[in-house]
Amino acid sequence: MRIVPIVGALLLVSSVALAQQKPANPDANTPAVATPNTKNPNAPVEGSNSFTEGQARSRIEAAGFSNVTNLTKDPKGVWRGRAAKGASQVNVSLDFQGNVTTN
Repeated sequence: MRIVPIVGALLLVSSVALAQQKPANPDANTPAVATPNTKNPNAPVEGSNSFTEGQARSRIEAAGFSNVTNLTKDPKGVWRGRAAKGASQVNVSLDFQGNVTTN
């Protein structure tokens, strides 16, 4: 007979705890990693970037650039370098969300 009140109390405590949790990203329009064919309008976004240099180069190349050179991660966590787009050399960047931009 003691089990019913204990189970009831546990359910009450767990439902209160779940109700107090906040979403990890309150703005669902800016995901941690960009999905194909989308781009954060605020890119490049500062933040802890876990891409390696090779992964950054591959992502930039997958976005249509070639001859990616001088890739370095700046103090704000954004990979920056130079790349060719057609016949032009441009500055490129890759943020932690996977957004590739020219600047």
